[in-house]
Amino acid sequence: MPFYVHAQDKPDVADQLAELSEEHWSYMDRFADGLILRGPTVSDDGEEHTGSVHVVDLADRAAAERFATEEPFWRAGLYREYLAAPVVVLLRREPAADVLYTLVTARWSPQTRTPDDTEQWLSAAEADGRPSFVAALVDDDQDRTTGLVAAVRALPDEALSLVQPLADRLAGGPVSLTSQRWQRGGRS
Repeated sequence: MPFYVHAQDKPDVADQLAELSEEHWSYMDRFADGLILRGPTVSDDGEEHTGSVHVVDLADRAAAERFATEEPFWRAGLYREYLAAPVVVLLRREPAADVLYTLVTARWSPQTRTPDDTEQWLSAAEADGRPSFVAALVDDDQDRTTGLVAAVRALPDEALSLVQPLADRLAGGPVSLTSQRWQRGGRS
């Protein structure tokens, strides 16, 4: 089952992150076959690391919690918090390296999942080419949506407007989206 794992950095940890980067990458290498999406969230200018995003195929929620809490940056106390949530991947393309994307996220009260509601938006997104990854956050039974995560090759305002119709459809009404800069990670 794929899980979205997002950890947010504590302030002023850039030097420690750099010192532990090889340990982080080695840890992630253990999950290479299951990594669907990976990379850091960054400041608007792309210069500062602000967190880490991973979508990884794992056995269950307990495995996702272990994945998050055994990660070297977490063990070193460099993250404020993390979220581990099951997802249903709706769109998946390999993001380009060395390009800033916008990570669009939303959370909402559980809504009954109706996959047919997303078909028209996904067809348009595939033709558009800017959305590289889209997943619905779901409950543990995977029958209700609880949020959305998308990586879009666009500036934040444009990315938000591209994702808003799908998020509203999945949430069953208007929903507030957040955005932050993201780039594909991993070993070069």
